[in-house]
Amino acid sequence: MDRTAQYDTVIIGGGPAGLTAALTLTRYRCRTLVIESPAPPRNAASRGVHGLIGLEGATPDELRTRAWAELDRYGLAQRLDATVSEITPLPGDGFTVHADDGTTAWARNVILATGVIDRHPDGVEGFAACWGRTVIHCPFCIGEENADRTWALVADEAGYLGMAATAFRAWTGDTLAIAPTSLPGADELRQSLREQGSDLIQGEITRLHHTDGDLHAVEFADGTLLERQTLLWPRPQRQVPLVERLVAEHGLALGDGYVAVDDGRQTNIPGLYAAGDLTGRTWEQGAVPAVTAGAAAADAIHFAHLV
Repeated sequence: MDRTAQYDTVIIGGGPAGLTAALTLTRYRCRTLVIESPAPPRNAASRGVHGLIGLEGATPDELRTRAWAELDRYGLAQRLDATVSEITPLPGDGFTVHADDGTTAWARNVILATGVIDRHPDGVEGFAACWGRTVIHCPFCIGEENADRTWALVADEAGYLGMAATAFRAWTGDTLAIAPTSLPGADELRQSLREQGSDLIQGEITRLHHTDGDLHAVEFADGTLLERQTLLWPRPQRQVPLVERLVAEHGLALGDGYVAVDDGRQTNIPGLYAAGDLTGRTWEQGAVPAVTAGAAAADAIHFAHLV
C-alpha cells in the first residue's frame, strides 16, 4: 500500500465500532484506512458475540472475517495490521497518522476505536484462563452463557456488593459476595445479604481452580476453598497508550477516565472522533453499543461535509 496516502478517514481499531464506521463510510463513498494492531484484541477470550441480529454467537474472528468480506466488495476501505504510534493534528485541516511499520497517512478525520485495557489482578493463579469465560466483567454480555451456575460477585465496594442477593436472578439463584477483609461496613452488609438468602465472604483470592477455564473453586490466602462456578469480577480499565499520549500532548479530554464525546461522537479536538469501549463505562460497553457508536461517528463525519 502507499505509505504516504491520503484518506477521508483513518479508523484506528478493527472491532465492532471501527468496522461499522468503515462500512458506513464506505457506503458514503469515503476512502478509508482501518489500522488494527496485530496484538490479540480485548475480546480475544470471547467465545461469541451476542446481541447482534443475524450474528448471534459469532466469534470475534468470524465477525471480522465477515466484515472484511463485505468491505472488500466496495473496494474503498484498506486494512493495515500495525500499531499507531502517533496522531498529529495539523494546523488548519486534518491529521497525520504514524504507524510502527513506517506508514504515514494523512486524513481529514480520524476515528479512535481502540477499546480499553482491562487491569487484571496480580498474583491470582488461573485468572487469565478463566477470564471472559467463567470470570466475567458484565452479566449482560455473557450472563446467559453462565446461567444456572453458582456465582460470586467480587468487589471492594459495599453498595455494589449489596446487589449480590437479587440483581442476577435472571441467570442464577445462588450468588455470594466476596470482598477484602478491610471492607468498611462488612458486618452490616453480611447481615443484609443473609436476610436475603445470600452471604458475604471475606479474604484475598490467590487461586482459581478450573479445568480449561471452567471454574469450580476459589482459593483464599489462608487455604480456604469456596466452591463457585462463575465470578462476576468487574476490572478497572485504562486507556491504550496512544490515547494517553493524545491526552498528554494534545489535550484530548476525558470524563471519569473515558474519552469524552458529543452526540456525534466527536471529541474536543475537531475532526477527531471516538467510538466503542474507550468512551463508556463497563455497563455501556459491548458489541451493540459499539456498533451504534461507530455508525454515529461515520454519520457525523459524512453530514459535517455536506454543509
